[in-house]
Amino acid sequence: MTVIGFHSSHEQLHPSDLLRAVQRAEEVGFTAAMCSDHFAPWSERQGHSAFAWAWLGAAMQSTTLPFGVVNAPGQRYHPAIIAQAMSTLAAMYPGRFWAALGSGEAMNEHITGDGWPRKDIRNARLLESVEVIRGMLEGREMSVDGHVVVDRARLWTRAEHPPAIIGAAVSAETAGWVAGWADGLATIAQPAEALRRVIGSYRDAGGTGPVAVQVHLSYAKTDDEALAIAHDQWRTNVFSPPIPWDLETPEAFDEASKHVTPEHMRDSVVVSSDPSVHIAQIEEYIALGADEIYLHHVGPTQDEFLDVFGDRVLPALSPTAKAPIGFDA
Repeated sequence: MTVIGFHSSHEQLHPSDLLRAVQRAEEVGFTAAMCSDHFAPWSERQGHSAFAWAWLGAAMQSTTLPFGVVNAPGQRYHPAIIAQAMSTLAAMYPGRFWAALGSGEAMNEHITGDGWPRKDIRNARLLESVEVIRGMLEGREMSVDGHVVVDRARLWTRAEHPPAIIGAAVSAETAGWVAGWADGLATIAQPAEALRRVIGSYRDAGGTGPVAVQVHLSYAKTDDEALAIAHDQWRTNVFSPPIPWDLETPEAFDEASKHVTPEHMRDSVVVSSDPSVHIAQIEEYIALGADEIYLHHVGPTQDEFLDVFGDRVLPALSPTAKAPIGFDA
């Protein structure tokens, strides 16, 4: 009983192409979707980074899928604006929208000209932002003078059923922390033992909401082609924190990754031309406790991936629909 969703990577596709891809994803059997929210791509080779919130309106209008977005309130986005955006989508598309909130990366946030805070300060700012957003979604007028400043912010258009606020986390430590304030956990696929620790930390700290795992994969007709795609498009994403948190430009990520070899990709991307390999890996993530799996083919085109996975992978996994968000079960 697992939701299998399509991850929409704004960094890699023109928004019109991405819209067609998510529409096709619904046609072939994906039961949910999520998207990134970047100001810049991870690499100059990726070449895109459209405004996620405008795209979400089009995507939700043209499909029936539930959608999530990964967002970092507090610097580039004022939390009151994120509350307004979340409430609008949830009001227009009841039960279909959630947001995973995290502390962000400098590559997206430095554009404001403000300094990039230490991780502990970013976490404190995130928690303040979450409190503002949740309070506004519940109909309260919010004022805060802290890491964020909010003056008498109130939502005038509210969803009958507020959207879920999910916590974005990569480490076990952060997963345990978000259990105290989030309605669920969103994380990324890692080696089995590491992912087990992340999910276990969330559950051990009292987290009861769904666990969503984003899986980076590369599929092509041959293993060599799949590996080449992963290396070309995703080699800037093999680094452990704090590198992905603190580098500021695509050019810096490209420079940092110039010595990454194709073989290095296998630790962070499932690379195979064999659909059965992808099925087995996804089943392992499910066995580790993932309630929702979001598949991200890291290539710049999605058609072949969607056709093959719709024909051979999804039927083997029997994906289920996502429960309406904000409604009582």
